[in-house]
Formats: sequence, C-alpha cells, structure tokens
Amino acid sequence: MLCTDLVNPKMQKPLNNIKNTDMKYRPVIGISMLWLFFLSIPSIVSAQSLSDQVIIRRTAFGVPHIYADNLRAAGYAMGYLQLEDYGTQVVDGLVQARGEWGRYHTARNPEMQIDEDAAALQRHARASETFMLLHVDTRDMLEGFAEGVNRYITLHPKEFPTWMKPNFSGTDVHAKGIGGHSNAAVKRYIERQKQRHTLESETNYAVWARLPLGDEKSHPDDGSNAWALAPSRTTSGKAILLRNPHLSWGAGYYEAHLIVPGKLNFYGDFRIGSPIGIIGGFNEHLGWSTTNNYPDIDEIYALEIVSGRPDHFRLDGIAHPLEKKEVTVAYKDGDTVAKAKREFVSTPFGPVIHRDERHIYIIRTAGDGEYRTSEQFLRMMMARNLEEWKEAMRLHAKTTSNFTYADAKGNIFYVWNAMVPNLPHLSGGDTVAVLATRTDQIWKTIVPWDALPQLTNPEGGYLRNENDPFHYTNLNAIFDPADFPVNFPEPKLRLRSQHSLELIANERKFSLEDVIRQKHSKRMLLADRVKDDLVAAVKRVGAAGEVAKAIDLLDGWDNTSAADSRGGLLFEIWWHRYLRLSNGGNTVPSTPVSAGYSAEADSLFAEPWSPERPTTTPNGLASPSRAVDAFEWAVDNCKRQFGSWDVRWGDVHRARMGSKEYPVGGGSGDMGNFRVLNFETHQEHKQKRQVSGGDCWILAIEFGDTPRAYSVLAYGQSNQTDSPHYNDQLELFVNDKLKPVAFTEEAVKQQLLKEYRPGMAEYIN
Repeated sequence: MLCTDLVNPKMQKPLNNIKNTDMKYRPVIGISMLWLFFLSIPSIVSAQSLSDQVIIRRTAFGVPHIYADNLRAAGYAMGYLQLEDYGTQVVDGLVQARGEWGRYHTARNPEMQIDEDAAALQRHARASETFMLLHVDTRDMLEGFAEGVNRYITLHPKEFPTWMKPNFSGTDVHAKGIGGHSNAAVKRYIERQKQRHTLESETNYAVWARLPLGDEKSHPDDGSNAWALAPSRTTSGKAILLRNPHLSWGAGYYEAHLIVPGKLNFYGDFRIGSPIGIIGGFNEHLGWSTTNNYPDIDEIYALEIVSGRPDHFRLDGIAHPLEKKEVTVAYKDGDTVAKAKREFVSTPFGPVIHRDERHIYIIRTAGDGEYRTSEQFLRMMMARNLEEWKEAMRLHAKTTSNFTYADAKGNIFYVWNAMVPNLPHLSGGDTVAVLATRTDQIWKTIVPWDALPQLTNPEGGYLRNENDPFHYTNLNAIFDPADFPVNFPEPKLRLRSQHSLELIANERKFSLEDVIRQKHSKRMLLADRVKDDLVAAVKRVGAAGEVAKAIDLLDGWDNTSAADSRGGLLFEIWWHRYLRLSNGGNTVPSTPVSAGYSAEADSLFAEPWSPERPTTTPNGLASPSRAVDAFEWAVDNCKRQFGSWDVRWGDVHRARMGSKEYPVGGGSGDMGNFRVLNFETHQEHKQKRQVSGGDCWILAIEFGDTPRAYSVLAYGQSNQTDSPHYNDQLELFVNDKLKPVAFTEEAVKQQLLKEYRPGMAEYIN
C-alpha cells in the first residue's frame, strides 16, 4: 500500500524570529497601504500614438537604448524591439501563455499538448483575476509591451503565420509570470511510487489532476556566477559587481537600456517575452545579479479519502469536498479544430496530483499563484538605495534565487532569497508524502524575507555565489546550519565555488578590468586536486609507449581548459572513465557525486569534501589502480575519437553560430571551471563539440558618480540569421573580451548606429 511511504508529522525546530505570515493556497504577501493607494491612480498616456512617445537609439552591436516619455511607451518599445530581434519566438511564448498552442500546431503528443494548454489556461485565468491588483506602473509596462507586439505584427504580417493576429493583451504578458508548482517535483514523486509498487496497475499512477508531465531538460550545471567587491577591495575605491549567468544559449537574454525621465534609468538583461521578467543589471545608484538556488519550497501531503465518498477528503474529522474545475481546450486535429476537456481537482491547500484507494495526494507549493514578480523587479529597477531595494525585495514575490547587490555608496549585500515553508513536520522531499489528518499538520506560513540568510558589508569586502547554498558566501562570516530549520539546505561548496573563492577571497585589490580577467579563469580545479596522484600512479606501474608519453603530457599540462592548452581533453575523458569504473561500470554519476558530495565520493577521492575543510577538499584519488585503468582506456579512446591524445582543447571545443566558428576555452563546473561552458556534438563534425550553454551574458559594473561597465552577450542581440547582430559578439566572447557599456548620453552618441521611433515608417536617421 502506498500509505506505507507516509511520514508521520513531527515538529521540527523553528527559525528564530519567524513571523506568522499567513499563507493560503495562492499566497499573497501583504502590500503596503501606500502601494495600494497608488493602484487607484489611472494610467496617464498622451493622445499621441505610443510611437511618438519613444525613441530608440541602437549603439554598437545593436544594443537598444529606449528613451520613453512614460512606462507604457517604454514597454511598447520593448515589445516592438523584441520582435525586431527575435520575431516569432516572442509571440510563440504569448500564444503558449494563452493556452492556444495546440490550436494552431500539430503536436507530436496531442494528449500532452492538451494537458499543457489546459494548465496554461488555468494560469491565464489567474492572470486575469490579478491584473488589476498590480500597480499602475506594472500594468503600463505589460500593456505597452503587448501593444508593441501588436504594432509590429500589424506592420510586418508576412513574417508571421496567417493565423497569428495582433490581438495580444497585457494579461497575456502577465500570464507568463504566474507562479505554479514544479512539474518536475510531481514527476519525481510519481516515478518513485512506480518504482516502489511495481505490482500495482500502471493506471493507478496517472496524474489525476491532468498536470502535464513533459520532460524538463536541463544541464546539471545550469546556474550562474556572481561577485560583489566593496570599495576596500578595489583600486578605485568604488564597489564592483559581476553578473554572469550560465544557461542555454537559447535562454533568450536581451540586453537593453530603459530611460524614462524621473522614473527609470536601467541597463541590464531582460528575458525574451516580457518587459520586466527575471532580470539583473544596474541603474545610476545600484545594481544586482541573480544566481539560481534550489530551496525546498513544496511539500506533498496525503489526505484520507472519506469512505464511500471518493470526492471528499477528511481533515480535522470533517469531510470536505474536492474542488473540481473543467477546462475546454481547442486543438488542431488534421485540418479542423477539435475540443477536449480536462478536469483539474484541487483542495484549498494545493492541487491533487495522484490518488489511490485510501488517499489523495496534493502538492502544496510556496508561490503557487504568485503574480507580482514583475512588480517586484520594476520596483527594484527604480530603487535609489539599499533600503529602497530591500523594500522591493520584501514583496517576496520571487520564489527562489540568490541576489548579490552593490551600490554607489559602497554597500555590498547578499540574500539567499526563497519562499521557504515553515514546516510543522519533517520534510518528505519529492519522494515521500506526509500524512495529514489535521489542518495544523499542513504548513501555513513561509519564512519572512528579513529572516532569510543575508550579509551586508562583511569583513574581507567580498560576496560570491555560484549556486551553492549560502553558508560560505564569505569565509569571514560562515553561516551555521544549526541556526536554520532542517528544510534549509545543508552546507556544500563545490569545486566551481572553491575556484571562485581562490580568485577573490584574498587581500588583493582589483580594478574593473582585473575583475573581468579573473572572471575568465579557465583552471580546472579538479586537476589541481587529483592530477598529481594520477601521474604518480601511472608512472609507478611503469607505463610504456603512448601511455607513457601521454602521462608526461599531462604532467606538464597547465591544468586549464584554455583553447590552446593540450591535456585538458585527455584529463576530462580520463575523469569520466574513472567515475564510471568507480560507479561499478554504470552510467556516469550526477554532478554532486562527481564533485564529492555523497557516500559514493568515498570511492572517488582519498579525502571527500567536508565542512571542516571546505576549500581544500575533495582531494586525492581513492583508487590509484582504477585511475591507471581509466587512463590507459582514455589514451586509446581519445586517439580513436579525436585523432590524437594530445589534441588542443579548442580543436575540439568550438563556439559556432551561423558561418562563424572559433576555438573556445571553458568547460563544466563540476571539473572546477569558473568559465563554465556546456557542449553538444558539433552539427557538422561528429569528432567536435559546439557550445550549447553556460557562459552567455557577462556584465561587470563599477559604481561611482556615474557607473562604468562592460558587457558581452555571446549569441548577440538577435536570433534572426539575417541580422547584422546575430553573431557579431561571438568573437569578443571567445577572446575573453567585453564591450564598453554606453550608459551616458555622451557614450550613446559616440556609439550610435541608428535612431528611430518604433512603429513609424521612417527613421529619424
């Protein structure tokens, strides 16, 4: 029976100073009375067309600088611009947000597509009911964006399919930002139950609420790097911030500068499909960067079904009806449009994801139904100092993500931001359901924002994060895990994070240009930890022939993934083989195992990672004999696959876009690279690899009276292959170069390529 997997509720130690922040199924954290007052102020838009209220100046590499009379015009320009540079990708996202994708496309899996559209219709309904709760500034940006999209489609109909009409709304844009539960968490739970109960019918594990369970593909090293340096650590005496996300090269970062006099002067990255999505950057006063974190924000509960009443569950000894909602989805069926119905079943605590004869299973997720993420980011963009920025963060609408901050006053700040449930029981994770028979056994509150792990201006003058938990953000202010509830993450410091600390956790003072050079470090820290043991083991057995020559090459290798370095490819192939042998010949373990953060690490390293020695472990090889066997195999395999075991890293690893292709340095974070790049098989040459993700957008800012900054967007400002800005930053990127950011009026004029009003037939220049 599935109920054998239940965890009986048990009290855990609460976090000190947790306030009773009430959380319901769709949590809405209190908005200040002043903010509510401004909701009633109507949007003031000139009778002139929005095109007349905005000018776009494109500077070097096609970066747009939007000069708008008001926020609606700024949003309009952003919508128009994104279609200029990304075309159908923008509107495809809006069609999906409306739950209409299957209506116009023949799906490979029609049933799954219907499920996905039905779920999107639910989110869109939430967007409709919350749109007018947003501040007028946020609504103006969202509505303006939709109007810019519509204007572009109207003027360029041949660029779009005939069914695509210019009828998008601010609600459609808003729907893209509605929070929900994790489909991946649901899928992990369902798959775990299948593994545990192989004798039961497969149909028992269908997701009863019709939640789409499509594969969510992601690289295990997706994430980011972020640094903040205080004035005491810089040659200029000014704070410096580094932003460096690692995501797919199709993730859609969009570099832009928004200027609305008296309101906004913000430069940074925007996400394709929204004017104020999940972003980072800077204004004249301050800036911030985000890095992924992975908090435990959801819980799966088992609720008892009332005997003889399968549509009721029991809590507190009372029978409660399940809430059911039927959604009708239109989908393409050959040359016609058919309709299908989907039923969503929920409780006041969360949607039903599964049921058996005795229980229903629900997922309760912090941030499910949250609608104010865009509002929070817009307020952050407008903030003038640390306290105003914190007030924006206290909206607590962003479910996850570390934030690293710096400003012109010299402050640096870090927060491990998350909506973490205040659990009245031990966490069940994503694989075990927690049995609840009383309402007070289901979590109701989240940890208040001010109680989350934070650091302000710490000793040593630096902050850093590379997606590991918060504990070692600064080695002079290490967080004690005993100070936090058990559903907060355990300490961990992977090799990429240790590499970061080696670069900046010292007494050196850096210029902005020094920071950029440091950021491009291509050392494989793993080689520093295990190469000597490998070389010694191979030489100890008396290697001969090519194996002897290859180990001599590795002995003299500079331990980097630089493009012209010889030895890195052989070392990587050897390590993956060593992992496989250490794992009993099975598939290569996941990144945490390969970096030494589980019981299996004992079979990899002589000294696995430990919190007692967080910056010098893991270290050494646990099995020299396996290492020798793996190396002999790697020499032969490398020669067969790539023609030689002494091939240069860049001969195999390529940055390729259209007709441009370059050797490139950088590699995976689990090998200890700080310059993270992910690769896939080259499209034309199977013996080569081409970049698919990792480093893509780099922004470094020095805060003074006027910010000074550099940036590069590896895949360029446009994904349109006929655009001059499709791949024009690729050469900069592979050569570790950044372009100067044009933030001032003078700099914009110096870099000016063209100037125009979006949506007008004639350009100004």
